[in-house]
Amino acid sequence: MSDSTCPLCAATGGALVFQGEKFRVIRAMEAGFPAFYRVVWTAHVAEFSDLDPSDRALCMAAVCAVEQALREHLQPTKINLAALGNVVAHLHWHVIARFDWDSHFPAPVWSAPQRPVDLAAVAALAARLEDVDGTIERALSEMRAAW
Repeated sequence: MSDSTCPLCAATGGALVFQGEKFRVIRAMEAGFPAFYRVVWTAHVAEFSDLDPSDRALCMAAVCAVEQALREHLQPTKINLAALGNVVAHLHWHVIARFDWDSHFPAPVWSAPQRPVDLAAVAALAARLEDVDGTIERALSEMRAAW
């Protein structure tokens, strides 16, 4: 089930890290936030409660796998999780590694910046994401056997 007017149904939405039958994980292209990932449910549903209990558990396991990979490889100050859907009413979870040096910290990434973007820190972080992506892909591929 998809909606041709939905940007998450019509396109991948970022750099594809993992594609499963029920969800995909992408690295979003959000300026200043290279470690910004999304777990996107494949079926076009708006709310987490639209999923049956087993799919909710699967979705949260995927969110957790992304969070764990970010923590393992990047040691962020904090991980932000969000499933807002106010702009795009298609179930997706934001999993964002946050650092005390980032331009918006401690405020949300969607708020006004607190300081200028540290281009060197952003570039150094971006250079480490291939390893993060590989860890996410391996973890979710291993989980696939249990689905």
